Order: sequence, then C-alpha cells, then structure tokens
Amino acid sequence: MATMADKRDYYEVLGVSRNAEGGQISEAYRKLAMKYHPDRNPGDQEAVAKFKEAAEAFEVLSHQDKRARYDRYGFAGLEGGGSPQFHDVGDIFQAFGDILGGGLFGDIFGGGRGRGRVHRGGDVHAEIAIDLFEAATGTAKVIHFQRHERCETCKGAGAKPGTKVDTCRYCGGRGRVVQSTGVFSIQTTCPSCRGEGRVIRDACLECRGSGYSRKKVTRKVDIPAGIEEGSRLRLGGEGEPSPDGGPPGDCYCLIHIREHALFQREGKHLLCQVPITYTQAALGAKIEVPSLDGRESVEIPPGAQSGDAFTLRGKGMPELRSRNRGDLLVQVHIEVPKKLTPAHEEMLRQLAEIENANVSPKRKSFIEKLKEYFQKAE
Repeated sequence: MATMADKRDYYEVLGVSRNAEGGQISEAYRKLAMKYHPDRNPGDQEAVAKFKEAAEAFEVLSHQDKRARYDRYGFAGLEGGGSPQFHDVGDIFQAFGDILGGGLFGDIFGGGRGRGRVHRGGDVHAEIAIDLFEAATGTAKVIHFQRHERCETCKGAGAKPGTKVDTCRYCGGRGRVVQSTGVFSIQTTCPSCRGEGRVIRDACLECRGSGYSRKKVTRKVDIPAGIEEGSRLRLGGEGEPSPDGGPPGDCYCLIHIREHALFQREGKHLLCQVPITYTQAALGAKIEVPSLDGRESVEIPPGAQSGDAFTLRGKGMPELRSRNRGDLLVQVHIEVPKKLTPAHEEMLRQLAEIENANVSPKRKSFIEKLKEYFQKAE
C-alpha cells in the first residue's frame, strides 16, 4: 500500500460525496471492484493497485466508527489499529466476497461468512484526564468503558435457555450454497442463515440472539512519565470480541493534561512567568521560584528587562521513556505597584529628579484645592 502522504482521499477514490449513505458507498465500490478486478485485467498491475485502493477506501467508509474517525482526523485517525490491512487480493476476496458480485468474485475464493477468513473485533475508546505533575512523574489510572461480552444468560449461544440452536437446513450447516450456471458452479453465502450455518428459533431475551451483551469494564492503565497531550495508549485485546472467532479489538485511551496555574508546557520544556519589582530589576536580586521538584533560586542580574527569561537546566518535563529532562524557563515581568506609601512616593520622585524624568505632578488634596479656590475668589 502507499504511504500516508501518497494516499488519495477515500471519498475521492470511490467517487462519492462526504455525506454519501451506506448504500451509495457499497454500490460505488462494487462498480470499481468489477472494473479493476484482477480476473478482468490479467497482468495489469495498475488495475490491481486500484482494486486494492478501492477496497481500502470501502473498508473504512463502510465502518461507522472508522469513518467517523477518518472524517474528523483524516488518515491520522486510523493509526493504531484502524488502518485497513490487505496484504494481497485474496484478503479482499475474503473480506468482501458478498459485495463482489454475490459470489462470482468473492465466495468462489472462500469468502463465505463464518467459513473463511476470521475478522478482528472492533476497537473501543476511553479518555483519561491527568494533571501536569502526573504527566511528569507517571501514574496509574482506573478507567471504565463498555464493550460486548458473552451473554451470561445464554452463555453465548444466542438461544433462549432451555431451547436449542438448529442447523440450517438450507445449507446443511455449511454457511454456503453452490449454484450451477451451465459449466460454472458459483458458491454464495447462504441466504437463510447468512453464512452462520445455524438458525435460532427462540432468541435469548437478554442479548436478542446475538450471544453478546454490553458490559461495563474496569481496567488499570499505567501512564508513563513524559506523556504529552493527545497521546493514545493501547490496551491490547480489551476491545470488542470478534464476530467469528478472530482476535478481539483493542482499547485506545486518549490522554488529556489539565492546564497548570503556574507552568506552561512547551514540549519537554516548562515556562513559568514570575513578577519582580522595579528595584529588583534595576539592582539585581536572588528570587525563589517554583519547579516540579520544589523551590529553586534564580539570580536576577542588575538591569534585567521585563520579558527576560532565565534557564534552569534539567528542571522541565522528562522525555518519554528516557532519563533526559527539559528545562524550566523563568520569564520575569516588572510589576508596577498600584498604590504607594507617602515615603515610597517621595523616594521615587527624588529618583525621577536624578533621572531628569518627566513624571506626573503630585496630586493635591481636595482641601488644598478648595483653599486655593477661595483665595483666588477673594
């Protein structure tokens, strides 16, 4: 298959709009599959490539969950278990035998449901919220999600307890039937049992004949130190069961990191904004700042400007699965007081005179202004 960068948009491949319904997608795929089928294009590798491309597009767009992820995130949403895996055209025949001409190009290669290639179960998803310190040190969280498990009432049989499951009389339990058309014999999925080879006359009330019921599952998830926002952790085999005895799907946990009141994260580095006074900036100072490890001291040189940043090496976030750590950047901002004591104001005015700075005149009190007013009036 082509790399992600080389792939064409799946809707473009099938020639359908983004709001196309399931029937339109199936019909569009059927037409392309028949057009580029290897039996109709012997020795044409370009046709084989287009045959595989169409199958990949159909596999995603015909699956509700995969289509939703593709619509939202593009090809990136299919990474980690969602991307189609067709190694050769035989895999396509096994997966979509019923679509490819009702058996002429599908079941004839062994694609009957329940009798050929088994299918992997679907994936489930969960979200985990952690704080910055948990992301820095690593942690363990208990998550809850739902998936289908074997029905406890019927023990997975699908039939009401006390009743039995009958072998399909139409196909004799094989799940497939053979139809002769002249010199050809075409093998198709049994229309009576839909390839299952059995028929349930009295379905279980709990699972309605599926053999599975939705259950709440609790699992512990180990979150490594240095994990970043939006990362996904995979719990292998914790997804939906396979419909035909194949391996189960996986559970993917999406990590969210809550914003911190003091630190801003920039990859493996942290930024902390610290206010300092005018005198600390002008004369220099030694100040205490917070870090993930506790209190740290930072030397502010004389003449520091608002916005200057000072680096504390190795005091940032750890790199994922590494002993290395980023840095903590301490950015200072000069804070101007909104209220001054008389002594503080007097000293600042003296400083302004030394600097020959033009500052606002001292405001007079209301009594002084009133006294001047009456003196001018007399």
